[in-house]
Amino acid sequence: MKKDLLTISDISREDIEGIFNHAKFLKEKFRAGETYHPLKGKTLGMIFKKASTRTRISFESGMYQLGGHALFLGAKDLQMDRGESIADTAKIFSLYLDGIVVRTFSQDEVEDLASNASIPVINGLTDQHHPCQILCDMFTIMEKFGRLKGVKVAYMGDGNNIANSWLDGASKMGMNLSISTPPDYKPNSEIVKRAVAVAQKNGGKIELTDNPFEGVRDADIIYTDVWTSMGQEDEYDKRLKDFKGFQVNTNLVGAAKKDCLIMHCLPAHRGEEISADVIDGEKSIVFEEAGNRLHVQKAILEMLMGGDIGHR
Repeated sequence: MKKDLLTISDISREDIEGIFNHAKFLKEKFRAGETYHPLKGKTLGMIFKKASTRTRISFESGMYQLGGHALFLGAKDLQMDRGESIADTAKIFSLYLDGIVVRTFSQDEVEDLASNASIPVINGLTDQHHPCQILCDMFTIMEKFGRLKGVKVAYMGDGNNIANSWLDGASKMGMNLSISTPPDYKPNSEIVKRAVAVAQKNGGKIELTDNPFEGVRDADIIYTDVWTSMGQEDEYDKRLKDFKGFQVNTNLVGAAKKDCLIMHCLPAHRGEEISADVIDGEKSIVFEEAGNRLHVQKAILEMLMGGDIGHR
């Protein structure tokens, strides 16, 4: 039976642990320059309706390194923008491909594609979720701390797709998550409600606040994202005013643990959501985090397209 990755809630804690273990194995092979081709002869279709740097490059390179082939399919390259239904598109893709990565605006579009496809579908980003990014982030934290349970992540900024996926991931892995947003920019209330319940079950804690200095108290990780996401460009000036005070800068970092680390999913707007001295400083693990996209997503591809990876 095929498995999809549309949100972190779609996969089990055991799946996540398996992805992390296998990502470590794949990273070691990559660094050693060893060839490993478990997806030889398989093809991944990549539907992108939004711009991308890390997601596109890491999936395309990753598929090649696993011995397979990736087809980049921009929105204008397909018949979907000319009226072909998602259901028909999914059925056609299932005849030609072994998996699909889709990066688009609507979560419903990804859900519809997955429900009509007989091959695995991976959410490469929607307005509501970005599961691959947060799986990569948790893997990076695991590398640094040797654990996830009990680690506190303080998220600063917009209650967007990154915040939603952090709620899914942190609660499932027993982490402590504080989300600091202006009052009108809180994350999805249903996702928050579910995350609070899941976190209690797994020994973690979820907190929401509009005071960033409260949010970073005792934080092991301070995490931020852009204040204006793709498709929100007309709100830029308003958001710049509304998010004043939520910048990750030296003063805010000083209110967290002395040895806290800094993360950002990128792209970063230095001088807006994060100051240049912080993102380029000694506490920043932003580029290690970005590099891990390759290894974690290769593990995801192999899990969904190549079978069991639990033996690693």
